[in-house]
Amino acid sequence: MEYFTDLLQKQDSRSRFTLTAIAASVLTASTLLSYQGIQRHRQRRESQEVRETHQHQHQHLSIDHHSRMLTGEQAILGELKAKQLHNSFVIVVGAGGVGSWAALMLLRAGVRRLRLIDFDQVTLSSLNRHAVATLDDVGTPKVKTMERHFQRIDPACELDARIDLFNADNANDLLAGNPDYIIDAIDNINTKIDLIRYCFDHKLKVISSMGAGAKADPSRIQITDISETLEDPLARTVRRQLKKYNIDYGVPVAYSTEKPHHVKLLPLEDDRVEDADDYAALPDFRSRILPVLGTLPSMFGMAIANHVILVLTQYPGYHPLPIKLREGLYSRLHRDLIVREIKQFETRICPMDIKDVGYVFEEMWHGKSVLTGPQNQMALVRWNKRKPLDFMNTVVMSKEEAKRHDILPINTDLHQHYGQGKLKYGKKNCCYKET
Repeated sequence: MEYFTDLLQKQDSRSRFTLTAIAASVLTASTLLSYQGIQRHRQRRESQEVRETHQHQHQHLSIDHHSRMLTGEQAILGELKAKQLHNSFVIVVGAGGVGSWAALMLLRAGVRRLRLIDFDQVTLSSLNRHAVATLDDVGTPKVKTMERHFQRIDPACELDARIDLFNADNANDLLAGNPDYIIDAIDNINTKIDLIRYCFDHKLKVISSMGAGAKADPSRIQITDISETLEDPLARTVRRQLKKYNIDYGVPVAYSTEKPHHVKLLPLEDDRVEDADDYAALPDFRSRILPVLGTLPSMFGMAIANHVILVLTQYPGYHPLPIKLREGLYSRLHRDLIVREIKQFETRICPMDIKDVGYVFEEMWHGKSVLTGPQNQMALVRWNKRKPLDFMNTVVMSKEEAKRHDILPINTDLHQHYGQGKLKYGKKNCCYKET
């Protein structure tokens, strides 16, 4: 300061004024910078305190929020089962209309660990059926969109979003971690078969979604075994493909019994027809798709989520009841049974009507042969020829088995003839008790 004062004294008045102005500016700038530094430091400190406070409150609110969110599940499932569900690990393969809704409802039901697998991005055409995607999400990976929205619903959920296409080569990686349940929401047949085969071979619980495209009737949606599906072209194809690998039954599916009507594949624009394969999402994937009524995939997804919840918590009395809606089959079985009774026992009186036949076939025998389980062509047969035909003396066999059974002598010991071990498909039925 003394140096600066001496310097001013040696200068003329104009120079002293200039130097004074410069000094004032430097001092002002220094003061402002110091003040701004103090302010920034205080703001950082206050922001940190706010973040810590918010984090503490957020953790507290998350616990309280999660507890209140699961009030319904705890009341219906019980506190212990709700906790068991909370600790479950579920993998959802396919994050489209069905998969997104299944995952969302599992999240809302309290499932803590979810792995979401899909290679595709949100498109404008998928907004009518996706569970959480919005216009702002178009062009972003579906699993990342779901991850972002899911964290807003339940920040405590452990989400593993995989932008990947499932196939047989990466199955070990994508399905690792001992999942409690796997949901197949894939719409490509070959990939779907690969996933079901892997789960079947590795004894992993899986439920597969069949076709929701071109369907409109919500009352026809069912959950049943793959062996009991009908009227669904995708289910038929999957069923035939699985049989090549000796998988005839044991795979639950969600499907619709609604018969395909006038709805066809969406057409390609004229300028895309020649290069149709170029517009497929991936090689071997179809470039044309069935139109989808947005409500149906959500119902498929919620039905699947509900099934998974009840299975994981061993909900008492839960046994999906397939409503076959196949009166034509029951009519044929009833007609063939009357013909058999006339030929075998010379009686035209049948104590069972078509509804009774449907009950015996579906409820008592689940559409399976008493001897060999699921078969393609079935028949109803009087089991013990010495007893009258009634509910407890009628069994299901394949047509070939029925022909062989018809020629047995009336006094044949059926247990000895067939062997007790072969009657495993109907041990609970008292028609096996010889008198």
